[in-house]
Amino acid sequence: MTSPRRDGDTWDLASSVGATATMAAMTRAIATRADDSLIADPFAEPLVRAVGVDLLTRLATGEQPPGDLVGQAAIDGAKVRTRFYDEFFLDAGLEQAVILASGLDSRAYRLPWPAGTVVYELDQPEVVEFKTRTLAALGAEPTAERRAVAADLRDDWPGALRAAGFDPARPTAWSAEGLLGYLPPEAQDRLLDTITELSAPGSRVATESRPNPRPGDEDRTKRSLNRISELFRSAEFDSDMAKLRYFGERNEAAPYLAGLGWAVTGRTVRELLAAHGLPPLEEDDLRMGDVLYVRGELTK
Repeated sequence: MTSPRRDGDTWDLASSVGATATMAAMTRAIATRADDSLIADPFAEPLVRAVGVDLLTRLATGEQPPGDLVGQAAIDGAKVRTRFYDEFFLDAGLEQAVILASGLDSRAYRLPWPAGTVVYELDQPEVVEFKTRTLAALGAEPTAERRAVAADLRDDWPGALRAAGFDPARPTAWSAEGLLGYLPPEAQDRLLDTITELSAPGSRVATESRPNPRPGDEDRTKRSLNRISELFRSAEFDSDMAKLRYFGERNEAAPYLAGLGWAVTGRTVRELLAAHGLPPLEEDDLRMGDVLYVRGELTK
């Protein structure tokens, strides 16, 4: 059974919050196979296979159809989310990029980075070691200078980043993809504060900004997450997604970043789905459609 999140908890790519990175890669593999015009992640499937969770492997490889386990909303959500961050990094055009909580993200291997780009991938030691080793075994070559930074975001990750060669005097493109909801509210603020402190003028940032809950929203979200978890448990993958998230009021990321000096723009998931010709969400207990994907440029 998944344990509730607590200070100092640990995980790998097959358990707790780490398994969400594998599930995200599994969904990217399904989305790539369904339509590679918006998302083409050839490394998602082999990375999931290497993690070794039987159900997730069968879903990623297509041996088992998504069915009710991975609904169309999740697949389309993966398409627009992946495309948003792909375009963010390429549009930024900066020679220094940092991917926080990089998980099984493979952008350092699949995006056409400008010559001279250095991409820092930061995650827990086991995660970055696993991905580095697995992709090397596949013969994959980074398309930028990739520097893996083994650090926990609860520790001195800025020190680890600097030790890997990061230069805070140079403009940086930062991503915090699918991350903030797994941080306590105060840790979210601290992360965004630290990103700002490490950023030179002209730096860019991309993340998601979730709206604060209205009365009854969190109960509906938990019920929906519990239904999804029960489906996965019935397929012999132990998951309790509601226990992995931090609920309650928090600063919404978009206005918080604006208050730190970032010029912020954003589009909701609903708007991104429409922009890419994908069907609207039919059921939205998780309020996915209201999530705002934001970009910011530091103007200080």
